[in-house]
Amino acid sequence: MHLAIIMDGNGRWAKARMMPRTYGHKVGMEKVIETIEWADERGIDVLTLYAFSTENWKRPESEVSFLMNLLVTYVDKELKKLHEKNAIVRVLGDMSELPEIVQKKLGESIELTKNNTGLVVNFAINYSGRAEIVHAVNGIIEDAKAGKIDKVDYETLSDYFYTHGEEDPDLILRTSGEMRLSNFLLLQAAYSELMFIDESWPEINREILDRCLDDFKKRNRRFGGL
Repeated sequence: MHLAIIMDGNGRWAKARMMPRTYGHKVGMEKVIETIEWADERGIDVLTLYAFSTENWKRPESEVSFLMNLLVTYVDKELKKLHEKNAIVRVLGDMSELPEIVQKKLGESIELTKNNTGLVVNFAINYSGRAEIVHAVNGIIEDAKAGKIDKVDYETLSDYFYTHGEEDPDLILRTSGEMRLSNFLLLQAAYSELMFIDESWPEINREILDRCLDDFKKRNRRFGGL
């Protein structure tokens, strides 16, 4: 099973408690750790976490800087544990625009865990669904010019996605009550089940995740058939 999560509501959750938005992000990162552990225990095959979109660069510089530093701290603290759990770390998005230290840490994570065989953890960082499609089309154009491609179908296109080699998401979960995809896995989401819950990301716990998974299992997925 591939579970994708739009982790929303850190800042609003913190402001509602008269705390700075950065406090919400810090608590939210702790929930990332808890969710990865939960996914591993529940036998999830792929967990994709929407961590930072291309639009998030529009936020105040101080907040963006905090998020990048938080990411570095997370990798330093948790990478060894992820590796010991046999997890595979991948990044969806354009890493070239990230700060050098972040690129370095993410690169180390990918390299260290690439031969593991357990839970795949995708971090969507500097990610845009539209940009991913453009990236895929440009890759196809280059390979077509080189004579490597003469026909394109969805399977061909998906080979150029950041998620290449993975099944499309079975369930896309969004926290904090918002009901939109926000430029996340736009083509991969074609037949995904969508779930929107009121709890903010810092409020997420195993009980809530279990409830969502149980709800998903009750759904009848027809993929356009009867």
